[in-house]
Amino acid sequence: MCTARCAKCLGSTLIPLAVSGFLAHLLLFFPGGKVIDNNDHLSDEVWYFGGILGSGVLMIFPALVFLGLKNNDCCRCCGNESCGKRFAMFTSTIFAVVGVLGAGYSFIISAVSINKGPKCLMVNNSTWGYPFLDGNYLRDSDLWSQCQKPDNVIPWHLTLFSILLIIGAVQILICAIQVINGLLGTLCGDCQCCGCCQYRQLIDNPSTFSHDILYMSERLPFASFLRNVTGSLFQCVAPPGTGNGGELDAA
Repeated sequence: MCTARCAKCLGSTLIPLAVSGFLAHLLLFFPGGKVIDNNDHLSDEVWYFGGILGSGVLMIFPALVFLGLKNNDCCRCCGNESCGKRFAMFTSTIFAVVGVLGAGYSFIISAVSINKGPKCLMVNNSTWGYPFLDGNYLRDSDLWSQCQKPDNVIPWHLTLFSILLIIGAVQILICAIQVINGLLGTLCGDCQCCGCCQYRQLIDNPSTFSHDILYMSERLPFASFLRNVTGSLFQCVAPPGTGNGGELDAA
């Protein structure tokens, strides 16, 4: 199943990204790797829960939907072989859009926080605030000395929000791919939907399948050879109790 297999691959990629984003944001509550005395000393963007909500919780639902597409029934929906799969792919498109919004939220929050810098105890006036302007600390590491506490807060802040920024960008890309993939599956159906129905018919009624093969083999060259092949095939797929050859022997 082309579109469903692609969606399953995308869903399996989203799961570790969502977990990584969730854990990265949790670490932001411990600036410098230490427990902070006052929650007011945390950067404002930490409380926006970009990694927990955007790249974490909101990404789990699209991932589960993508993973479940491979198991959806594509053969038995209102007598139409592909409408079940088409509806499932349309649903995945909606969840993919939700994923784009969630990842986009996390991406924007991370970008703003990186540009703004961490909240810290400033050396010049011994108050808690944001000593950096327009990301100037990214170009000049000497400015890092303006933060007195918490220790190592700048590399901690920069590293974790950069991870969230990358995770958000990758998640946006994955969900955007699934939007396109889902629309193709909705409009065109699944490339192997008819094949799966034929396979199901073979499993449900192997004797009918063997007679069809036998009918064609009698009209082709090497008929005796093809008859032996179809007889062996029937013995492999026939249900127990049919006997040696079953209806095929009677033919």
